[in-house]
Amino acid sequence: MEKTNKKASTANKKTSTGLRLLAYLKPYWKRLAVGVAAMLVVTVINLSYPYIVGVGIFDHVLTIKKSQALLNLAVLAALVIIISKQLFTFLQNYSLHYVGQRIVTDLRFQLFQHLQNMSIGFHETRRTGEMVSRMINDITLIQSSLSVGLIQTIFISVELAGIVAITFYLHWRLAFLAFIVFPLAVLVASRVGNLIRTVSRLAQEKTADLASILQETLSGIRIIKAFTMEEQEKDRFRRKNEANFQANLRSAKASALLTPLVEFFFLLAIVVVLWYGGREVILGKLTVGELIAFFGYIAMITAPITKMTQQFSLFQQAFAAADRVFEIMDQEPEIKEAPGAIVLPKIRGEMVFSGVSFAYPKGEVVLSDINLHIQPGEIVALVGPSGAGKTSLVNLIPRFYDPITGSIYIDGHDIRKLQLASLREQIGLVPQDPILFGVSIRENISYGRVGATDEEIIAAARAANAHDFIMKFPDGYETVLGERGQTVSGGERQRIAVARALLRNPGILILDEATSALDVKSEQLVQEALERLMKGRTAFIIAHRLSTIQFANRIVVLDRGRIIEEGTHSQLLAGDGLYRRLYNRWLKDTGKRGDTGG
Repeated sequence: MEKTNKKASTANKKTSTGLRLLAYLKPYWKRLAVGVAAMLVVTVINLSYPYIVGVGIFDHVLTIKKSQALLNLAVLAALVIIISKQLFTFLQNYSLHYVGQRIVTDLRFQLFQHLQNMSIGFHETRRTGEMVSRMINDITLIQSSLSVGLIQTIFISVELAGIVAITFYLHWRLAFLAFIVFPLAVLVASRVGNLIRTVSRLAQEKTADLASILQETLSGIRIIKAFTMEEQEKDRFRRKNEANFQANLRSAKASALLTPLVEFFFLLAIVVVLWYGGREVILGKLTVGELIAFFGYIAMITAPITKMTQQFSLFQQAFAAADRVFEIMDQEPEIKEAPGAIVLPKIRGEMVFSGVSFAYPKGEVVLSDINLHIQPGEIVALVGPSGAGKTSLVNLIPRFYDPITGSIYIDGHDIRKLQLASLREQIGLVPQDPILFGVSIRENISYGRVGATDEEIIAAARAANAHDFIMKFPDGYETVLGERGQTVSGGERQRIAVARALLRNPGILILDEATSALDVKSEQLVQEALERLMKGRTAFIIAHRLSTIQFANRIVVLDRGRIIEEGTHSQLLAGDGLYRRLYNRWLKDTGKRGDTGG
């Protein structure tokens, strides 16, 4: 019973996946109709060949009439038909390729759109390489089925239906003997098809693993070289590559098994037709021309059946790929707007954390009963050991995550009742390792502020101490940065990120270790820019360099997810708590970088 239910579930899932893919056809039904109509014309022309040659030309023109004039006319008609067929074949292929490509383009965009809408928690638990594999490799598999596969399947189905109808018209007993093997062939194809789908999904997962390894190693190439881990990474890639080979080999074996098994039954049918048809000719019940025509149609079946089995194999692979794509698209973002969410007016910057506790999904509590009241324009530094909950706390402000208990208010508004866009567009973020995109410096600075003028961009760059180094590039603000901004130094990346935040003009600012990875000179330049950026704004600073937190209006010390101290720099030094111990540790640091403990 359990086995039966499992089979039914698999069948339902396969049907559901197929129907979902077919739903993408709806916007393009007119183009599809043109392609199918052209295909019907091509099919009729193809199906007419054996009958015209066997019965028309062989029996009537050459055997009965023996007329040169009729033969010339038949050849001329054949030429017209051939030319017409090529024109309709072009129309068929172009129309159906267009539909297939549009469907895949729509599907890829919808997947990208869905990934953009998913919450931060989703992305932090998924490997980038795996998502790239689903976006590129899986959808490419679907593309091959919905473009070429769609054409072949519709064409073959129509052609086979026509062949079956004509053969039954010519000699129904002979046709019955020829096609009695169909149910056996379908049964075999179904069983092998399920195997193909299973092993194809495994192969696609192994390909995703390989893409993840590749993405990790290329992104971390500096670390790999710095730690001389090239050989270890080569070995790791080799093992994943070999596993990918074995998985794809199993998929290829299953696919290779399908065609010969199905072809066997149809070759068996040809042998039966040869024996029985020959017997009918000997008995005078069938003409030689009719037998030639019949054999012509049976011969025509072999190629379509071979193609059909190949397409069936491709469809199984595409369904496995579609399952992986729809698995992502069916997931809902954890962070959603409340019904009737309101637009957040331009903020003053007052913030209240009321009894806030937080835990990552399937993780331990990392923040416990946080209570803070921050005045507009107040600069708050968050200090504490690694893992104390500093970054987790600021991640709650733009609703990258929601607390499990308690509430956060901005200017008296519960942030869970606000429209996400209106909340986030008033928050500026400058992280430790800012992400710059492979576009011009001008586009990177204006990111998030569409329509900013050149004057505004330059003013933001000047305020961020970035204008001078930008103008040293031959193309100035039009200089295209490399991937992740690796063509500029760490300090220059940070200053571009500060300029981006300045241009956005946020009411609340989050600086997450914004100067921790910089040398002293770069830190001074960035620090000057940050001070301009924080002026008149509510700001949260996460830092372990004392130089970046001593001027804060308030320092909040976190340990194990709880606030254990609050006060100014001097007030906390006067006490005997964690902040003072972290400060004393910094004093012993010969570099005197101002390290208060990560």
